[in-house]
Amino acid sequence: MGTPNWSNQTMWTGDNLPIMRGMNTASVDLIYLDPPFNSKHDYSAPIGSKAAGAAFKDTWDLSDVDLAWLLDFEKNHPDIVKIINATLVDSDKAYLIYMAPRLLEMRRILKSTGSIYLHCDPTMSHYLKLLMDAVFGRKNFRNEIVWCYTGPGNAKRWFPRKHDVILSYSKEDAWTFNVDSVRIPYNKLSYQHKHESNTGIGGKLTPDNMSRYLDAGKIPEDYWLEDRDKMSPVGRLLRERIGYPTQKPLALLDRIIKASSNEGDMILDPFCGCATACVSAHNHNRQWAGIDISSKAYTLVQERIETGGGMFYSLNQRFDIPARTDLGRLPRYNCKENKQKLYGEQDGNCNGCREHFKSVNLTVDHIIARKVGGTDHISNLQLLCGHCNSVKGSFGMEYLLWKLGSGSSHPYYKPGFPHYPSSGYVVEEEQRQVVESH
Repeated sequence: MGTPNWSNQTMWTGDNLPIMRGMNTASVDLIYLDPPFNSKHDYSAPIGSKAAGAAFKDTWDLSDVDLAWLLDFEKNHPDIVKIINATLVDSDKAYLIYMAPRLLEMRRILKSTGSIYLHCDPTMSHYLKLLMDAVFGRKNFRNEIVWCYTGPGNAKRWFPRKHDVILSYSKEDAWTFNVDSVRIPYNKLSYQHKHESNTGIGGKLTPDNMSRYLDAGKIPEDYWLEDRDKMSPVGRLLRERIGYPTQKPLALLDRIIKASSNEGDMILDPFCGCATACVSAHNHNRQWAGIDISSKAYTLVQERIETGGGMFYSLNQRFDIPARTDLGRLPRYNCKENKQKLYGEQDGNCNGCREHFKSVNLTVDHIIARKVGGTDHISNLQLLCGHCNSVKGSFGMEYLLWKLGSGSSHPYYKPGFPHYPSSGYVVEEEQRQVVESH
């Protein structure tokens, strides 16, 4: 098992993809994520609420994502390409292209005994389940949890949509699940049924063991109810409500964290928003880390821990990418040995234009730039010709492919491309102009 290369109670502000790239392999025990759902809405917290200033966009099109990821998926994850191509509209395709590389990183950083819970709604749950099958393996699917709730609605031509979906997967076939930590009482009907049937786990129930059996409670089913489980939407929970548009109740996160982690374990929420998962982890003596694109998450987790009576905590806000410590001592990225190996793997071709060159005319380059989480490990290195290396500069491969494609909406592609992950680095228009001016 790996160890985290960051301190407990760390909150990152930034894109979660490069930050997760910098995390050590197998260093997280439990991941809970509540990402955008492709709901076709933009969200913002009400002015005057504690979360005022927090906002995010949940509308997608292909201009929002790096199409160069498809080249990597074709080479290394063909099942993911099949799922992306199965979508019927571009917004769904764009959303899955965005989610896929992040889920791949989550699998890498999850321990072998770890679990992941992906919170979504029926808008994309069917596609996300297929994507999770491709990333984590269908055999590692554990539950599709349905969180049911009530509330006002104006549906006239269909049944009101009042549930969320939580997809639960383990990393491998041995995972943490603390069944006794999440038992709930039997209801009155169950008392009567157990008495009449006189059967139970381990054989017949008798007057002597009935009380002990009922006191232990039952394991909750995979449908979680607003009333029975005290998991009302936060809009009705004045003591918890802070105004964040997609805030989830603490009771929901408490159950997940108690079931799938132990005290001292590391919990990660890579889309932490108002940081409910981090607050729950803190309340249950777990280590935790969160990532959010908005710096508001840092303020909210600090306020919520203090409001909850937390006195002993040391919250760290970071904007950088952690440096991995699990790769051992690496040679200089452009050493002779690396260049010789890459020259053989690429058959002497430039990894950009795919033209053949002598070794002396090729330069060792990072596929994923260091500044967005790329390492000096040879799996992140390539050979580029002088022209391609000059065009790419310190940007990601998606910029080079965009340039080679003459600015078209599709990345440059030539049969035979080897491994092509993207840096995920967004090239601003003025940055493009700077490069073009040279």
